[in-house]
Amino acid sequence: MRVSSEHTGLLNVCVVVFGILALGGCARLPYTKTVVHEDQRVAVRLQAEVSPAGYSHPVEIPPPYIAAILRGLSLREQQRLPLRWFAEEVPPRQVFREDEVEVLAPQLAAALQQVGPEERVYFEVFAPGMNPRYRRDVTGGWLAVREQYLHITMDYFHTQQPVEKSDAYDYNYPTPWTPPNTYLLYFEPGRFYLTDPKTHSRAVDYREFFKTLPPP
Repeated sequence: MRVSSEHTGLLNVCVVVFGILALGGCARLPYTKTVVHEDQRVAVRLQAEVSPAGYSHPVEIPPPYIAAILRGLSLREQQRLPLRWFAEEVPPRQVFREDEVEVLAPQLAAALQQVGPEERVYFEVFAPGMNPRYRRDVTGGWLAVREQYLHITMDYFHTQQPVEKSDAYDYNYPTPWTPPNTYLLYFEPGRFYLTDPKTHSRAVDYREFFKTLPPP
């Protein structure tokens, strides 16, 4: 049987479209380059961005100032309509407890002095889960600094994760079984939580915020 030129052209178009979709579905994600600190309580790593970021790294921020930023963060889980209407009635929850701030702030301060302009700082705070033998409570996300703006994104908020992770693609640092969630993040005092004009995303104007704090 002979295939007409029209059918052959249509087949070629379908192959090209399928290839584009396949490549889009295999989008690269930031990957770990350096482990700054990791124990049973907290993990901090440097992740390489897959596209040019142009961050203002490294940067020196004293741990007490990092702690002040962590204490000012709150969030609520982002919902779709109609659940969003009910979620907006629930006040945001503070992101970090004081014991979490104490163990996380020094490690983040150390990481920000090591991270490069094309990297971000990824962090996780651990606590015993509902079944401590197999599960643990994870609060995690990442941060990066661009000029006077400190960007923070939360991926997990007291999420139950397996203690032992397994992934066929990366034996040392496998991806979590539970995918990251989407949260609406807030910061108080709100006058320091502004829109970065370069990225059009919300961030803490940490230089102006630090002017209101006592010397570390």
